[in-house]
Amino acid sequence: MASGNNWRQVVQRVVKSEMSVRGVKYQALSDRLAEIGIVQSADNLRNKVNKGIMGADLFLQILMVLNARAVSCESIEEILVDLDQNA
Repeated sequence: MASGNNWRQVVQRVVKSEMSVRGVKYQALSDRLAEIGIVQSADNLRNKVNKGIMGADLFLQILMVLNARAVSCESIEEILVDLDQNA
């Protein structure tokens, strides 16, 4: 079973991957969130993403403003397997 830290790394990888695919930096992410009424500084977002610790609401809001691809159980499992193999 995956540890709590592994789940945090899944959150981190999903968000960073979506940001990378779209070429979005933290300031732009902050700006996009502000457009929907969510106030988060770029530094605060960087800390939350790097730690993989954020509320489910913020996670979903980030995915929405990034117009993220669907996150499937299979993709989550692939990340967890990769984390276990590289541990």
